[in-house]
Amino acid sequence: MPRASGRVLVVDDNKVIRQLIRVNLELEGFEVVTAGDGAECLEVVHQVRPDAVTLDVVMPRLDGVRTAARLRADPRTRDLPIAIVSACTQHEVDAGFDAGADAFLSKPFEPAELVTLVRQLVERGVARAGVSPSARTRGVLGLAGESESPAQA
Repeated sequence: MPRASGRVLVVDDNKVIRQLIRVNLELEGFEVVTAGDGAECLEVVHQVRPDAVTLDVVMPRLDGVRTAARLRADPRTRDLPIAIVSACTQHEVDAGFDAGADAFLSKPFEPAELVTLVRQLVERGVARAGVSPSARTRGVLGLAGESESPAQA
């Protein structure tokens, strides 16, 4: 598979997880910027202009679901591809999709799954520039609309 390119904003309050995600994505050619919680994400997202964002759900100050909702509410980040990468309940997964997340990856994850998901998000973000968020559909473990059911989790 060819090396990827693009900038990814990785948001997780766990420094070890942030570094794990960073290393795996950088090995595949992505540029990675990190943030420790949703509030920091919202502070830096306009400066770094990522091609995709990964969000943990449970974080201090501003959780991943509320961060996704705020990113969707902002015209500048409305179409930014968002993946929830978290060990969370089905209720939190549903809340993430309701808030506008495009994809979900459960922790613990295989690095190859993470890379594939981020690559798809970046490619889809480029392809759907100008497509309204309401055009997205729901899914779990992959891009929204590309998996069959939450039972695959």
